[in-house]
Amino acid sequence: EELIMEAKAISRHIKQSPRKIRKTLDSVRGKKVGVALNMLHFSPEKAASVIEKTIHSAVANLMAQEDNANINPEELSIKEAFVDGGPKAKRYRAASMGRASLIRKASAHLTVVVADESN
Repeated sequence: EELIMEAKAISRHIKQSPRKIRKTLDSVRGKKVGVALNMLHFSPEKAASVIEKTIHSAVANLMAQEDNANINPEELSIKEAFVDGGPKAKRYRAASMGRASLIRKASAHLTVVVADESN
């Protein structure tokens, strides 16, 4: 019986569109945690800091489990990473001829699963 140790972290209500976050997320999906964190830390993208925090949280969640104290965080890999749309904040803006036009401000939910696949 082989145990695959994994943990999940979710960041909700990120004030950025899922499409823009997905662009950065695609570059780190499937990589080792150490490599991914290094890439994200030096990335100029706005989404990079949110993804980095979520990966740190997933690693901490894995370490918090009882039998995982001896795992090296650098050996973990990002098993799953995806972003879904969150609720859209609706705002109005003045438009021509006395009308109001709707502005939809997007938000997103980010989910990251890290796993120890060295076994």
